[in-house]
Amino acid sequence: MEYRRLGASGLMVPALSFGAGTFGGRGPLFGAWGTTDAREARRLVDICLDAGITMFDTADVYSGGASEEVLGEAIKGRRDQVLVSTKTSLPTGDGPGDAGSSRSRLITACEEALRRLGTDHIDLFQLHAFDAGTPVEEVLATLDTLVRAGKVRYVGVSNFSGWQVMKSLAAAERNGHPRYAAHQVYYSLLGRDYEWELMPLALDQGLGAIVWSPLGWGRLTGRIRRGAPLPTDSRLHRTADYGPPVTEEHLYGVVDALDEIAAETGRAVPQIALNWLLRRPTVSSVIIGARDERQLRQNLGAVGWSLTPEQMARLDAASHRPAPYPYFPYERQEGFARLNPPLFAAPGRAA
Repeated sequence: MEYRRLGASGLMVPALSFGAGTFGGRGPLFGAWGTTDAREARRLVDICLDAGITMFDTADVYSGGASEEVLGEAIKGRRDQVLVSTKTSLPTGDGPGDAGSSRSRLITACEEALRRLGTDHIDLFQLHAFDAGTPVEEVLATLDTLVRAGKVRYVGVSNFSGWQVMKSLAAAERNGHPRYAAHQVYYSLLGRDYEWELMPLALDQGLGAIVWSPLGWGRLTGRIRRGAPLPTDSRLHRTADYGPPVTEEHLYGVVDALDEIAAETGRAVPQIALNWLLRRPTVSSVIIGARDERQLRQNLGAVGWSLTPEQMARLDAASHRPAPYPYFPYERQEGFARLNPPLFAAPGRAA
């Protein structure tokens, strides 16, 4: 396993990390993802550690906290071998204190996560969403308190816009609070919006991207083909509306390119999609999930080899979408692109 720095921080993380969204399996969304219990989870953690995957990602909203509980059971007795990443801020109940990033909510959420995980510290504590109702200074001061207390080692965010990240980083620097080391983002061959604003920001400010749903919300598993119906057991029947949208034309164009390269390399479609991501700028770790041992072992095959530059270029072309304003001039006009290397220097962007 390759290990990379998490952005500009000193924390080394594996290029692949494991997402525990399938642990617990409660509710309409997470129940469709998977129903892994503690025994099964411990086996998956065994396989991950054998392969060098040492970071495990979860959140308090995953199966109403059950994901954290199952992960805690699975890593019991080997906490010193793993990095635990969890998230908070999204609503966990209907009460006024059950959502957001206020001082009260963050302290309570951290304490409850520590209890469910059965640990005394969280290696990476992330805000799952931006809370527009709480001043960023209050958020950062609270995170600073948790870091100083030894309950949190590093802090990060997820699903923030560019201005929200930058406003937070500026406030952290101004007040001497911990800077965000990571941004957990959606990024895949089916969704490259991350490249337009958040990737340049990450390059400039030293944020490491931790990628969620790298297989396009389950669409790049190799089971979806042009002209064929969606498999009857696909979780997309129940979860498609929760995830990022994609047109059929775009989906099948990417799948066709993946199938061609799979035939050339002898690699599985998911392995190729993951390998492409691992070569993108700012990516520190790509989160893989698995409902069973077979899926996990297949995804582990994404490391230890590289696509050729020509294959990367073909995937870039198949997955490319027109840029929105104010970015399209930098993509289409040489004068704009010359002012902003390297992201806009080539049609494939961020190559």
